[in-house]
Amino acid sequence: MKSRSIARMTGLALAALLPGSAFAAPDASHGEVIATRWCATCHLVAPDQTKASADVAPFVDVAKAKTDAQIADFLTDPHPKMPDMQLSRDEIADLVAYIRSLAPKAE
Repeated sequence: MKSRSIARMTGLALAALLPGSAFAAPDASHGEVIATRWCATCHLVAPDQTKASADVAPFVDVAKAKTDAQIADFLTDPHPKMPDMQLSRDEIADLVAYIRSLAPKAE
């Protein structure tokens, strides 16, 4: 099941890059809205956020440690302590784009 999720997200990402694609490119700003709504109670989701649970990874660490496919796969099958977000594929792609935007830029 997980390999199908990765394949779907990879296909969605590739399709978004094709000219004339019916898919919209992921929207990191919409991903930030989703992160603020669903994730900020437990995770540090933004550089200016100062309070969250101490025992969960900040999004910047997730961005450094995980690939887009790994993040998308996790969001399609979240762990039991996470809320039942029921995100669409587009919302997952937007959230992945936002998390990726937090990764330190290579110099």
